[in-house]
Amino acid sequence: MEPMNSLQTADIQSQPAVPLPPSICVPPKLRDGECYHVFISYSSTDYQWTHSLINQLESCSLQICYHDRDFIPGRTVLENMSDCIQESQKVLLVLSPEFVRSRWCLLEANMSLFRDCLERKPIVPVLLEPGVSVPLHICHLTYLEANDPNFMNKLLKVLCTPNQQLQGSTVVPFQPPSIYNGKALQPLTAVNDEGLYKWDAGQFSDMDVPDQLRLIIEDQGKYRTAVRMINSVSQNEVWLRPLWVRVLIYITGVIFCLLLAAFSTYMSLIVIVCIYLPEYINASSVGVWVLTISSLYFVSLGLIIQICLWKKDDEKYIVRKMQKALGQANTILSEEKVLMGCQSNSKIYLVYVSLDGCKQEFAETFSEQAGAEDMFQRALIFFSSGYACCLAKRHFPFPLPSSTGHLEGGVCFCQYVSQQLSSKQWK
Repeated sequence: MEPMNSLQTADIQSQPAVPLPPSICVPPKLRDGECYHVFISYSSTDYQWTHSLINQLESCSLQICYHDRDFIPGRTVLENMSDCIQESQKVLLVLSPEFVRSRWCLLEANMSLFRDCLERKPIVPVLLEPGVSVPLHICHLTYLEANDPNFMNKLLKVLCTPNQQLQGSTVVPFQPPSIYNGKALQPLTAVNDEGLYKWDAGQFSDMDVPDQLRLIIEDQGKYRTAVRMINSVSQNEVWLRPLWVRVLIYITGVIFCLLLAAFSTYMSLIVIVCIYLPEYINASSVGVWVLTISSLYFVSLGLIIQICLWKKDDEKYIVRKMQKALGQANTILSEEKVLMGCQSNSKIYLVYVSLDGCKQEFAETFSEQAGAEDMFQRALIFFSSGYACCLAKRHFPFPLPSSTGHLEGGVCFCQYVSQQLSSKQWK
């Protein structure tokens, strides 16, 4: 996931490294209730790099808060974290793969405990290494890269700038969810991913709502209902596809073909006798036997072709069934501004996207018809899974439309449906 302001960051990083004037490095004055200039949150695996940074910042007279030293023993991590953020002017996040996997889950799952703090505190994301998946709720922020030669100057400039002067700068405070429109979330992986056959559908946990969705989906029962719809595919669609059923069908097909060959040989002898010894054979009986042989031959040929194509069609078949189930699930989740999609049987892509504008477009387009709502629901069923995958991968299988849609900087759902209908018929 790339931050929205990555181009802006690239512009900053392309500028030559110029030493900052001494006045820039003067820490801002701490106000009432503030004890620190910055609270640093990091994973213990990044201890060495982070503490080297802390030493440099403290040598510039900045008051730093971090958990190893400043958390009060006997209190919960969340209580300590909330108080430390409240007592700090800014929040610095050291983003690494381990931080996103572990510590960010704690932050995101309990964001409500200190959201008020974050709304008033600038967040400074530091990308420790390229390719880190930036969490949804800070992906709109311009990040600093640790491997940038001018990193320290840029960081000091931000940390030494009073908060009231940061508005409109490269680092902005916490934003409402509307800014995440069109953003990809962490995908869901099937709980039975290991050993999953190509012809089987992945099973996804409907017990715990993922941390990333707890701040988005108000009615978490809708998420569980949607996941059960997806899990029903495995129960309803793969009963003819397990390995033992395939072996049985293969053996049955081979035996059937051998019997047919023997029977064909037998009937060939009868035909020969019919030709050379017609007085011993009834002509009408021969016609019935020839018709029977022909029917059995074509049935066997069809069975052989189906067996040969079966393996090739396995994954495509079950993915199509899962996509249809995901479309049904999206009729529920779209109300919570979440869409799901899949291109394999083991992974589901999730995107945060509002369809309110597209739904209104459907209502206006089909205003003269009674089924505008029904048309929108059908569009969700048939096209929302593919749309979610395109958004998650940031790639659409057609040229981007020249007209502006309902999704800033991207293709909205009604534009996607229009493009699909131009090349396909409504199913």
